[in-house]
Amino acid sequence: GTFAIARPDIATQVRFRKQEELQQGVNSCQPVKVLTSCPACLQGLSRYRDDIGVESDYIVVELARKRLGEKWQGEFLEKVNRGGIERVLL
Repeated sequence: GTFAIARPDIATQVRFRKQEELQQGVNSCQPVKVLTSCPACLQGLSRYRDDIGVESDYIVVELARKRLGEKWQGEFLEKVNRGGIERVLL
């Protein structure tokens, strides 16, 4: 979380190394999506979107999208608003 603030010199080197690795992945297959469960990692990965065209998202969001369809989030919120979270989960 605070790595870039505490040690910007090292963080910059790490960022360039990560970008090189991600670029190799993008060059070998398209499209590339990196999945994570870490909020700090998701924030960091989002910095590469414009530079190398890599997408990032939470693992659980990708699983929900694949299992429940593209409109899963809106449908989930609609169910919650109609009957509460307990009814949706049970």
